[in-house]
Order: sequence, then structure tokens, then C-alpha cells
Amino acid sequence: MSSSPIIDLADASTVAAIALLRETLKKNPALGVPPSAVTKIHKPRKPLPSNSPSSFRPHVLAQDHLRLWSAPHSDSFHASRLLNVMLLSVEAKTRENYGAGLLHFHQFCDSISVPKTHCLPASEYLLAAFITSWAGKVAETTADSWLAGLHFWHQYNGAPWHGHSILKCAKARLSKVIPTSLKCARRPPVSIDHMHALYRSLDFSNSFDSAVYCVACIAFWSCCRLGELVIPSVGSSNALRHVSCSTAIRKFSTSSNVQFAVFHIPWSKTAHTDSEDIVVTKIDNLTNPYDALLHHLSANASVPADAPLFTFETPQGWSPMTKTWFLTHCNDIWKTSNLTSLSGHCFHIGSTTKLLLHGVPPDMVTTQGRWKSKAFLDYWRHIECILPISGDRVHVYVHGCMLLPTTPCKPLLHVSKFAGFFCPQFFYF
Repeated sequence: MSSSPIIDLADASTVAAIALLRETLKKNPALGVPPSAVTKIHKPRKPLPSNSPSSFRPHVLAQDHLRLWSAPHSDSFHASRLLNVMLLSVEAKTRENYGAGLLHFHQFCDSISVPKTHCLPASEYLLAAFITSWAGKVAETTADSWLAGLHFWHQYNGAPWHGHSILKCAKARLSKVIPTSLKCARRPPVSIDHMHALYRSLDFSNSFDSAVYCVACIAFWSCCRLGELVIPSVGSSNALRHVSCSTAIRKFSTSSNVQFAVFHIPWSKTAHTDSEDIVVTKIDNLTNPYDALLHHLSANASVPADAPLFTFETPQGWSPMTKTWFLTHCNDIWKTSNLTSLSGHCFHIGSTTKLLLHGVPPDMVTTQGRWKSKAFLDYWRHIECILPISGDRVHVYVHGCMLLPTTPCKPLLHVSKFAGFFCPQFFYF
């Protein structure tokens, strides 16, 4: 088995750069100043002239349509809102998408003079007519989201759902007439070039830049979703969803002296409130997440224990890292480096691709990324390079030459408790 690290460190300049990083990370950073916060005020959409006013459809934000829009059928069922708990199971962004579909459905019903009593429950022919009216105008994923929202709205109001074979057939036809212009291009991955650009441009003596660097390194190498690390906006911190500074950062090392840290997150997209653990491994790379984490904790040691973990110190006190601040700063750097601007989702895609390209088995990447379904396959990029690597691994397994480390870490850990438990070892194939 080869013991070469992820990046070929034979180049003297690379070795020098890593040494410089380690020296820089030992310095006490200055206080950081985040980008100017711009708070977007959301207002309900203005009704179209063709919309008929109705007491069943108050003028509210799209995310409130599911909860506040009703129909004559709802009156008896909602004597007491017994199913409000269902609403808690739907994320805010999903409720907004569902609400948009509900709006388009009622606009369609108004346009063909469908009585309010026929909108809920909606017949299968009405559902099929609605979705086919958007043939060639919206992407298949949009149509699926709208129908999912309508289905949920029916359940929430205690109405039977009649979307069966006819609707399924209509939706299948819809997918065949979607123009190329409406088909979303696959998001590109954050690449190692993007990560190195951050390393070269960020100021590690600045507390804000130190927090940005730490989030980027952990999101990339530990296969994290940004929502697991940063908060959506200032004031939106929630102890039930966002990891705080009080969380224990546990440090370990493998039998081959590979250091890694583990910290607990209270919520993830797939496990929800069942919680997960994030593994941060020390690697021979310019964007070493382990050292970045330790530096961030040292640089921002004065923030309150109940603040989000990636909070940074400011001249006025402290501020939690938000997704907007983080992505804006990263994209500003990438733009000046002539690299593609990316969204937060691209970190998860880039991490998945990078680990697969380095021969980490897909099932281990799935565990590290905390996936529970085949959605993991949508994150693969550069498949033409990944498949030959997988083929080589199959050949090695068949010939009995793959010797995976089996010696437990010190101190002894429980494999089932740690996502990507053996992943630190795979970085050194």
C-alpha cells in the first residue's frame, strides 16, 4: 500500500508554504470585520389582475400559504389544528416552494372558473390539467415540487388525494417536452484550486478570515453541508439546529499517528434532530482542516459559549458567521483569482468528488457526507476519472491485496458513533 499523501509534497515550494501556514496560524489574530449585512425584507407577492379575491386565500408570504390558505372542505376539519405538527416537519424553504405551487394551482383554477369547493379535494383530472398547462414552461423538478406541495396541502386539510395513474401519466409526458433551456446545469464542484485560492488570499491574522478559512476547510474535507456549520442570517441562530462554541472538540490519533478531531452537530439535513458527528482530519495539504479548526478556536476564544461555533470576534464584540458573509467573501476571492463563482452546495459536491478521486470507497464517502439515500450519486463529478480508480480497487480486492487498517484508534472509539470513523486513514493511501 502506498503511503503518499494527498498532495505530492516533493515540491520544495509546497513544503515551504505549509511551513509558513503553520507559523502564521500560531499568531494571535486581529479582530475581524464582516461584510456589510443586507437584510432582505420579504413581502407577499402582488395578486395578478386575473386572481379573484377570496377569504380562503389571504394575502400572505408563500411560506405561509400551506398554513393559512384553505377551502370550504377545511372548515370542519380545522376546528382544532391537530395537524400543525405536520407543518413542523417541512423546512422553511420547502414550505416556500410548496406555497408557490399552491399559488399557481389557484391561479389556474381561477383562470378556468373552477368553484372553490372543487379545489379541495381536487379531482385527478383537475390536477393533471394543471400540471400539463405548464408543459414546456417549467422544469420537471419544479413540477414535482408543486405537486408535492399540493399533496401536502390536501393532507394538512384532511382531504383525500386523487393524484394517481392519470396524473402520473401526465407528469411523464411533461418530462418529455421540457426545453433544454429549462434544464438546470449541474453545479460545478469546489476544486482544490478554489481552496488554494482561499489559502493564498485570506488573512490568518484576522479573526473573520480565520473563521471563513476554517468553515471552508471543514466543509470541503469533512464533506459537510454549509447549513451544518453556519447560520442562515444574523439573529437566526437556533441551539436545536446550530452547533455552538460549548460543543466538545474531541481530539484523537490513529495507530499510525494521524490526528483528527470530532465534534457533535445537533441537526443535519438527513438525520434531522437525531444529530451527527463531524470528523476533521489532519492532512498534508495547504488547506489542512485540523489546524484551521485549532487556529479558529484560538483566534476567537473570547466569544460566548452559547454562540455558534464559527463565531468571530469584532471591534464591537462578536458576530456569528452567516452563509451570506461566508459565500460572499469566498466568491470575491475566487473572482479575483479568475475562478468560477460557486454556491454553498458546491462544497459538498467538491468534497465528494475529491474523496472519490483519491480512492476513498463510495460507502465511506456516503457515511462521511451523512447521506441516507441514493441522492449521493448526484454529487459525483469527473466520473471518467472516478470509475478507473474504482476498477483498480475491485482488482486489488479480487486478488486479496487490499489491507485496510483494523487497529482501533487510541483511545478506543465506537465505530457506530462517528461518521467517517476510518476516513482519516484513507487520506494516506
